[in-house]
Formats: sequence, structure tokens, C-alpha cells
Amino acid sequence: MLLNKLSLALLPFGTNAAILKPRLDDGVAGTPPMGWNTYNHYSCSPNEKIVRSNAKALVDLGLKKLGYRYVTTDCGWTVANRLANGSLTWNETLFPSGFPALGEYIHGLGLLFGVYEDAGIKTCTTGIEQAGSLDHEEQDAATFMSWNVDSLKYDNCYSDETTGYPNTNYAPSISPRLRYANMTKALAAQSRKVLFQICEWGLDFPALWAPSLGHTWRIGNDIIPAWRSIFRTLNQAVPQTSFAGRGQWPDLDMLEVGNNVFTTPEEQTHFSMWAILKSPLVIGAALKDDLTQISGASLSVLSNKDVIAFNQDSLGQSASLRRRWTEQAYEVWSGPLSGGRTVVALINWANEARDLTLNLPDVGLQTAGTAKDIWKGKTVSNVKTSYSSSVEAHGVMLLELRDTTPAGVYPSSKFGIRNGNTITFNSIYANTTSTNHTVSIVFSSAATTTGSLQLQSSSDTKSISIPVGKSAKSVSSPLSLVAGSLNEITIQSTTSIDSIRIESPSSTYYPCTSFTLSGSAALAKCGTGFCLPVGSKIGYIDGKSTARASVHATVSTLGTTNATSKYLEVDFINNDIALATSWGFGSNTRNMTITLNGGDPVRLEVPLTGRHSELFGPGLGWWDSSTMGIVVDGWKNGDNEVIIGNVAAGNVFQSYGADFVGLRLYN
Repeated sequence: MLLNKLSLALLPFGTNAAILKPRLDDGVAGTPPMGWNTYNHYSCSPNEKIVRSNAKALVDLGLKKLGYRYVTTDCGWTVANRLANGSLTWNETLFPSGFPALGEYIHGLGLLFGVYEDAGIKTCTTGIEQAGSLDHEEQDAATFMSWNVDSLKYDNCYSDETTGYPNTNYAPSISPRLRYANMTKALAAQSRKVLFQICEWGLDFPALWAPSLGHTWRIGNDIIPAWRSIFRTLNQAVPQTSFAGRGQWPDLDMLEVGNNVFTTPEEQTHFSMWAILKSPLVIGAALKDDLTQISGASLSVLSNKDVIAFNQDSLGQSASLRRRWTEQAYEVWSGPLSGGRTVVALINWANEARDLTLNLPDVGLQTAGTAKDIWKGKTVSNVKTSYSSSVEAHGVMLLELRDTTPAGVYPSSKFGIRNGNTITFNSIYANTTSTNHTVSIVFSSAATTTGSLQLQSSSDTKSISIPVGKSAKSVSSPLSLVAGSLNEITIQSTTSIDSIRIESPSSTYYPCTSFTLSGSAALAKCGTGFCLPVGSKIGYIDGKSTARASVHATVSTLGTTNATSKYLEVDFINNDIALATSWGFGSNTRNMTITLNGGDPVRLEVPLTGRHSELFGPGLGWWDSSTMGIVVDGWKNGDNEVIIGNVAAGNVFQSYGADFVGLRLYN
């Protein structure tokens, strides 16, 4: 078998064995592919008339001009038996003109011809048995080439011989990568390049190996026609966003936009997130057939030029998750675009429309010259620190930010209001409530006289001396600020001030090894270089098991309701991949709660962190840590009891919470 011939070339990463080179510069998929596929609407029951009608609709509806080019017939096109010469053939009842003729028709429209096959002995269950490509890779690749195929979506059913070739196997005996490498080699031997779409459902963390074999890889199990699948898919995307790049794109699966299962705001969220995470944009709806035509609202979503431009941006970098507020039901993603721009998405997971605020420092920025609110269709100038807008239930605030400045820098020209020798800076952001923020005052020109400045925030007053005998360009002082973006700082100075800069207080780290355990919670060591930064983790935290520690905090009387709010960063691990449960409740999250001084627990649903295979990787992916920030109220001066637990709330189905590595307190 060809499978065995390639096995020596694909030893585990870190060895000196030769591997196939990444296909970053082969001229295919320089940007994420765009197109249409039969599966989401027609399942495994396509036919020639359906494909031709929808292909023509791509042209007639203007979608081809926007970049939707690949037309792919998914499962259901072939038959159980090969021809006498061993070649694949099409179902003549469903495709009476034949597949080569279908390809000619699609090419005649100026589109690209895509087919589906499987890396096993049969394609996935369709009700009709159909031949797969296992052990026929070279012949099938040559057949596809003779049909002038432009892309191949390659599935993963009936592929594991050791376990009797089950339809789907979420725990195969060996990595699927070997079978995909066989088809990669077969395609590479053909006369022209083909877009190769790897679809092994995220079993073996394909982000680590798929880019060397194909142009896209499915990050997880199939999308389903239910809103919950959007949250599930995004949680699986979190640890994979950094792998996106030219010629290698994480595939979040085909779009449900237009299938009448989502509201328009939900479709906007779905389309926006797939676009900014650099997933292929593959329409899964019926555009036009004898019974169905896509709605104007859904067509408008799929045709949004700004969102498509984010997906096709030449920089090719994915957005990433920046902050999540589980109990408040919203989260923020952002990423860079070419030309120094930034795209930001704030998702409203709540079941009601509401006003939500994006704090720009949460995405590393302080100002934006313009903020284009994509789905609102408006542009706002001179945005300082925060941007607020109404967001529909399950909708998204999608922004393109231009002319931005980094977080923590406040030019007086933008933030200052001068009255004589007094200048007041407003919209000052602090991530935590503390007396230990550092404020640096940068003068327009060096101060050459001695004296002092009077510095006042909403909760503190300082007198800062200008160094004697020096030409001071800046002076610094600690200052009390409260968590949020509503701080003001007033400075009395005879010297002109160019800007002020804010630095967060330093942090203190509390590793999991310093926590006391109860119940089933257990401390375990990890392999060298894992469970960072501690090298250990606490697992098996169920509803009655906890990890607790005494954490020292400094709290002053600041005269504000936010006086005891402090920012924490929690290091955690979750590789609870929802494969078998993805059709129902599975969300790719685990629950984590933080209880402070006996108060109400603050809850996070944390996404996946695993960046290695759950089947064969180090620690089975349960040694890969990540970090999330959260503001917790209720701190007191001195020692505070912090309890890491798994207090269930809402739709929490996991018996065990996320594994805990440690936390850092910004105090």
C-alpha cells in the first residue's frame, strides 16, 4: 500500500526526517478560497440540475464578481463500484451528462470545478454506498485531472482498518495524516495544481501538519443548522488562529447563511467571524433551484464587500479572541489588516438586543482616527478609548479601525482640555482598581525650571517634583485609578504637556502549586516545557472539588463603587473537544469559577487551549495552557480567600472544570 511507503517520511515533529514542504507559494489559495458547495442544503443528494442552477446563480447574483468561484459537488455524486479499469465514475441517474460535462459547464461560466472524495474505503454514509479513494489515490488523482477538476474536498470516513472501518472514528488507531499525505503526493504528480481541502474533522490537531499537505484544513466537526454550533466552532478555533497564512487556511466549515435557520443578525455574526478568522467562505445555501431562491437579506450578508475584503486581506492574519465576559454574554475578537488597520468583532451572545461598549485597550489600542461600523453602515471619527453601539440579539459589532494609536498613550491634542495652566485628560482607561498605576507626563519641550506639578485623578491627588538642575522631558508618579474607562486626570503645570502615559501596576503570580486542594482535585506535573508557566496543573475539579489560596491585595478607600474591582489573568487548560457531542450540547468549552471571600462565583466558559493532538500529542493536548483576563469584585485590604472551582450555571454539561495552572493579580 502507498500508505506504508510514505510512513517513514512523516515521523513525529522534532525529528530529522524529511517532510513534505509547506505549500505556501504554489500559487493556490493565496487568500482563503470562496465558493459554493451542495452539502449544507442538499446533503448527499445532489444532481446535475441543482449544481448547474446554483453555479449559474453565482454569476447572475453577482457573487462570482465578489470572489465566489469554486463550485463543489459534495457527497452523493459517485457509486459503489468502480469501472472495469478501476476508475471512479459518476451516478448516471443523477448526472446524466457526466462529470466532465459538468466541469465544462462550470468552467464556461468562468468558475472553478470542485469535487468531493474520501480518504477511506467508502465515502461518509449517504444511504447509498459509494467508493472511497483509499489505495486508489494515484488513479483517482489522475481521473480528477482528466476531468479538469480545480479542487478536491477530502473526507475521513471508513478509514481505520484496525477498528473495522467504521463510518466515523473519533479515536483512530493511527493519525489520519498518512492517508492525506498519500493524496497530496498523488495530486502533486499531476500536470496542474489543485486546491486540496483536508477534512479530517480536527482529530489529530491538523494545524500542525495539514499546511504541509493541503491548502485548507477543517478545524472541527461539521457545522449544524443550529445557532449553538457557532459558539462551538469558535471555541475550537481559538488555539488555531495563529496558523492561518498564505496558502494555509483553517476551515470552520461551510456557511449556513441563506438556509433559513438563523436570523439576519445571527447570519451577520456567522459570516463576520468566518471572514475575520480567515476561513474559506463557502456558501452552503440554495442560491436558486426549482423550489428555492436565496432571500435578499441573506444575499446582502454574503455580498458585503467590507467583510469579504477582511477575509481576502493581503496580510492574511487571523483575528484572535481577546476578552470574554461569560456572565455578561459577550466577547471581543480582533486582528490586524493590511495598511495598519485593525478589525474588531464584539459578539452579543445574549438573547436580547442591548447597548454594548468596546474598550479599545482590550484590543491593544487607545484611539482610532475612524471606526467603520460595518453592519450599521456608518463611520465615526476620532474615537477615544471606547466605542458604544446597540447590538442585536446574537448579533455582532464589526468595526474597521484606521489611524490607530497603541494603548496607554494619551496625547493632549486628543484627550486634553486646557484652562489656563490646568489641563484635564478624560476617557482614561485602567484595567484594574489600584493605587499603583504609573502616570508619566511627557512635556512638549524639556522643563528647565524647578518646581512641582499637581496631579489629580478622580480618587487621588499627587504633587510631583520636577528634578532640580535637570532638563526634564518627563516625570512619573504612581496614581490611583479605578477599573474602566471613566477616569479623569487633571494636571496643573506651567510647562506645556504633550501627552500622558499610563502603565498598569505590576502583577504577582500565584501558581497552582501554592493552592490547597479538596475533593477530587489533583495536582499533576506536566512534561518539560508544558503547563506554562508553572510546569504543573490542577485537574479533576468537579462541582464539589476546589483549589484555594490566600491572595494579598492592597485596597484603598477610593470613594467609588469600583473600588474593589481588580483584574486577574488565569492560566488554564482545556482540550475537551466536542466530537461525539458536537451534534447536541457540545461546545468545546469547560467551566471555571472564581469565588472571592465567600462572595458569588464569577464564571468563565473557557475555550480549547490544546495545540497538540488529543490522540497522539504530548499530554494528549492537555498540557497546553492559555490565559484569559477577568475583573473580579470584592477585594479587601490584606489577605483574600480565592477559590478556583466549577460552580455550574446555565448550559454547563461538563462534570469537570478546566484544569488550573495559576493566576496573576494586578494589584
